[in-house]
Order: sequence, then structure tokens, then C-alpha cells
Amino acid sequence: MLFAAGLGARMRPLTDRIPKPLIKVAGKAMIDHMLDRFATAGVETAIVNVHHLADQIETHLADRHVPNIVISDERRKLLDQGGGISKVLPLLGLDPFFICNTDAFWVEGPRENLRRLAAAWNPETMDILLLVAATTASVGVDWPGDFLLSPDGRLSKRPEREVAPFVYTGVGILKPELFARETREVYGLAPFFFEAAARGRLYGQRLDGLWLHVGVPQAIEEAERMIMRSVL
Repeated sequence: MLFAAGLGARMRPLTDRIPKPLIKVAGKAMIDHMLDRFATAGVETAIVNVHHLADQIETHLADRHVPNIVISDERRKLLDQGGGISKVLPLLGLDPFFICNTDAFWVEGPRENLRRLAAAWNPETMDILLLVAATTASVGVDWPGDFLLSPDGRLSKRPEREVAPFVYTGVGILKPELFARETREVYGLAPFFFEAAARGRLYGQRLDGLWLHVGVPQAIEEAERMIMRSVL
């Protein structure tokens, strides 16, 4: 499930005319950076939700076949990430599935992160597994981190007024049954993370490489500079 329906408010004025997932970084639309990674990892189908300037995203993805694209239309109402998952739950099936934000991409390290994330998944102990990166070693992080990571891999919520050593990269694996009894149409995803953490069933896999968060226009140039350094 790739979340591409947001308004991209922090990316204005760019997002007044182009949806955030189509903003280019290093010559490639952000959504393609992530879809290419999932294709390389062997993912066959990507469900992409759309809302803001949805026609542009649909047109951009029309000729893409790897992975196969399924559009979830949220033009009528923006459902937030949790509601977006509920809308397509029948399509996701019974197996755990990847989630991904379009502004979450990275310079890959020696090991492929999506395959590492899938290999680390353990349904016996985990309800949610998130890809996390070191807060101070990431590019474009302008908040005090998200999680603490214990030696056994469990994540816990950042205490108030403290800096957490790890940040959520926008990529994870979730169990569909977490949403099976949900009746709300519009709701967020973060509370599910914190509830899983309280149960001791939220885990983190540390990113191998450099995470790049492009959340504001000024971050584009910095991300491109880091990408260029990685190929030299």
C-alpha cells in the first residue's frame, strides 16, 4: 500500500500545481523511486491511493506494469492512512503487507532494505514492523525523532520533551487483521503503532544506508546532493 493521496501542504507552492508524489528528486518522481525499489524487491502489486491532483498521478502510472498498479480513488474524501487501508482491505488479503510513504526514500547500503525488512518479519511476535533510521544521521529530519529501539528490536514511543534516537522512515509491514473490526471511514495510522508498542508487538528494523526525507522544497537540493555523492 503506497500512500499518495496527501495534500502535500508542506511542499507548497510546488504542490499547488503538481502532487507531491510526482515532484522530481534527482530526475525521477518520488513515487517512482519507491515503486522501483519495490519492483526490485519482487513486489508484484502496489495499491496506490489518490486524492490531490489525482488525475496527474493516474496518468503518470498508467503505463507502469512492474509492479502492477491498482488505484484506490479517494477523490470524494481524503481518508487518511488508516482509512485508506480500510478501503482496500479486501484487496490486501490475509497476508501481511508493506506500507510506504512517497516521500520516504534512501541511498541503499550494502544490503537491500526491503528484502531485509521482509526477512526480519516474524508474525509470532510482531503485529507491525517498521523500517527506522538513526535520527541524527538522516537527511531532512526536522523533528526530534519517533522511537526508542530496545536490544531485542522492540520500539517504544518517544517520551515527551525528549529526543528519540530513531525515526520512522515511512516504510513498514503490517498485519491486515489490525483493521478488520475498524468501522471508521477516516482515521490515522500512528495510533496503531503506539497501541502495538504498548502490547510489545511493535518492532523496528534499522535501515542500512542513508535515509532522505524530502518533506519541504528546501530538502530537495540536499537530497539530490547526497544521492550524487553516493554514485561518485
